[in-house]
Amino acid sequence: MARVTQQLIPTPAGDARITWHAAKKPRLVLALGHGAGGTGPSRDLLALAEAMPALGVTVALVDQPWRVAGKKLAPAPRTLDTAWTALWPALEKPGPPVVAGGRSAGARVACRTARELGARAVLALAFPLHPPGTPEKSRADELTGAGVETLVVQGERDTFGRPEEFPAGTRIVTVPWGDHSFAVPKAADLGQDDALAVLTEGVGEWLKGL
Repeated sequence: MARVTQQLIPTPAGDARITWHAAKKPRLVLALGHGAGGTGPSRDLLALAEAMPALGVTVALVDQPWRVAGKKLAPAPRTLDTAWTALWPALEKPGPPVVAGGRSAGARVACRTARELGARAVLALAFPLHPPGTPEKSRADELTGAGVETLVVQGERDTFGRPEEFPAGTRIVTVPWGDHSFAVPKAADLGQDDALAVLTEGVGEWLKGL
């Protein structure tokens, strides 16, 4: 089992929190930001934090300052990027290369800042390609502009962008039946644990190649 510790990092937007799930002999750090809602780690982030340390990947779950402060609404994207940039040196401090990542809004932050920060790669979980029902409001430029190797993991039923909507050439792992939170309905032909296994195995194989 990974050793779990927490660290508060001051940023211009307030204190951020990193929850470290440390591998014994890490070769990578996988930094994961959360989405724009909720009060705790989501199922996909928790699954990766549990599975990746055994593969030599330390997972750093990052709570943005607004969530640490107990607020319910995320601030503007610029503020999210500023906080992520400010805490980046703490992610680099253990030594291994850092893969930037996150789910939904956190994936957008990782993509927007990856080139500037020198991220090894980007992991985009449930990337919100567009608001539900408005595919014309595409955010594909954020994804394609990351400037580093990128993996998208997307639920088959994600209303923020189904796998087939992504630009040609996007490296993508599709989670069957999954919605934006990778939840699967009871009528699905695979269980929730199986769906998360598709996610963690896909990410694990990709990380092995970095």
